[in-house]
Amino acid sequence: MEERDHIGCNEEYLLEAGWGMGEKMIGITQPRRVAATSLASRVADEMGAVLGDEVGYAIRFDEKFNPKTTKVKYLTEGLLIREMMSDPLLRQYSVIMLDEVHERTVNSDILMGLLRKILKARKDLKLIVSSATVDAEELKLFFELKSKKSKDRKTKETSVILSVSGRTYPIEICFSIDPVPDYVKESVNTVVKIHEREDRGDILVFLTGQDEVDTAVSLLMQHSTTMKERGGLEMTVLPMYGSLPARDQLKVFQYPPKGHRKVVVCTNIAETSITISGIVYVVDCGFVKMRWFNPESFTDSLVVVPTSKASAEQRAGRAGRTKPGKVYRLYPEHEYEKLPTATCPEIQRNDLAQTVLQLKALGIDNIVRFNFPSPPPAKNLICAVELLYALGALDSRGNLTSPLGEQMSEFPLPPTFSKMLLTSGEYGCAEEITTIAALLQVETVFQAPWGQNAMKARMTKRKFEVAEGDLLTLLNVYTAYMEAGKTKHFCSQNFLHYKRLRRAEEIKKQMLKMLHRFKVPIESCKGIIEPIIKCICAGFFPNAVYLHHSGYHRTVRGDLPVFVHPTSLLYTLPQPQWLLFTEIIHTTHIYMRDLTVVQPQWLEELAPHFYKKTTEVGH
Repeated sequence: MEERDHIGCNEEYLLEAGWGMGEKMIGITQPRRVAATSLASRVADEMGAVLGDEVGYAIRFDEKFNPKTTKVKYLTEGLLIREMMSDPLLRQYSVIMLDEVHERTVNSDILMGLLRKILKARKDLKLIVSSATVDAEELKLFFELKSKKSKDRKTKETSVILSVSGRTYPIEICFSIDPVPDYVKESVNTVVKIHEREDRGDILVFLTGQDEVDTAVSLLMQHSTTMKERGGLEMTVLPMYGSLPARDQLKVFQYPPKGHRKVVVCTNIAETSITISGIVYVVDCGFVKMRWFNPESFTDSLVVVPTSKASAEQRAGRAGRTKPGKVYRLYPEHEYEKLPTATCPEIQRNDLAQTVLQLKALGIDNIVRFNFPSPPPAKNLICAVELLYALGALDSRGNLTSPLGEQMSEFPLPPTFSKMLLTSGEYGCAEEITTIAALLQVETVFQAPWGQNAMKARMTKRKFEVAEGDLLTLLNVYTAYMEAGKTKHFCSQNFLHYKRLRRAEEIKKQMLKMLHRFKVPIESCKGIIEPIIKCICAGFFPNAVYLHHSGYHRTVRGDLPVFVHPTSLLYTLPQPQWLLFTEIIHTTHIYMRDLTVVQPQWLEELAPHFYKKTTEVGH
């Protein structure tokens, strides 16, 4: 059943209809962790149940449900795929609901392909595909399991479209007259004007990433302080993005204090996955940050691009839920007409290494013939298979290796990370490597204060810095944090994010559990640096760059010119000859982040099948 959901479906109805009776559960997937946790909390509250009992959730590195008592389980799409590895037919579920499929994440496309196969084997399983903007007819055809050769017209259709329309208030759309040169500053200015001129009602601002959100929040708080001195309605300014600690994320759902207007500055996380009550005004910057894979340069980059019309409509739909609303689009109306109708599916623009690894683990040997709703580019698939072969996850025939490939597929992390973690036992540095890997799963632990404290923060950071690069610096931060007793005072003194370090600590515990399950020895190298860097090389050797004679670095794979990111400690130092990066970011230049200095002979030693020494003629 494909459901065109115009206002949001109440999943409790499924339970009331008796679809979760017996020992089976109703599983509801969400593309984002914050949506899974917040919806589980909200539904548990509405049902008068304890979260984790009748209603629960499961996300990466965190879960709260009871297999014996939970009837409604919210989980991320990736978690459901991992559950298929141990339960291929999902026999613990009576209903699966794929929510927000219009976002067309890699995992949602994989799930649709896998569930199509499961439905053929499990006639009792009910599948609901819910979305506000997706092409329902296209999905109906995809899930139509009736044989095309069948001439019997009386054969029942296996999928139907159910349209649930709801009441919304009128929304006024306002476009800017001219393009804006700086949409972050213009977003702040627009919020200030709304606050000063418009009636009561909360404001939701869409920006592209955490840095922009934090900048806008800081500027708005400065304005809020000025307004407080004048008297009148005050502003409560709150950030919202995926890596924000759960406790801080939940603040956006709370009502503001009396005499305050709530202003939520968010990424596209609030576009569809969550609903914040009280929103009357929406400020849409018109851009979104997306991940794009370039098979020519072998780089997976974060790029800021214009939104699609579907995304613009979704953002506008956040207003007008409780009363007539207004949407301020920070681009001219003629630019809106040029926007693509829908967002390009992730599977057609992302690195597919982890996707291929998961499908292989699920027994899908012929990836090319797998029934994707939108087939991925052949070049991306070839790059994924080549990388997995280089990492040792696939053999020369393209089969999953045992035990390395099988174990890598069970990690909810990119293959480079899982290879590094699984190899850490051989180098006797699992303690240090799990710390580094955990810290890379959260946003930067370094605060970036404004004004007088900016210089103090930079000077304090130097206490932790080492010439070997950013990853070893992060390790020093975590070690000092643990030795200081994990106190808020230590973090405050050293301009560190306490909550992010706590989150990294929790993630590290989960990683250590997985390594213990795979019988990887958990040891520390006691401050010896070389084993740690060699272990990083074992996983990230495909991400090597060398210093070109022109004065900047180039990637070994793809020969792409790249630059050290300004946030890296290596930015102000003499440029090392060889580096490994963990992430590429496209802005004004192509920047590398989270860098480690390596020796070229280590690359030859650890990946002889991937690297061989040559001399460039003429230099």
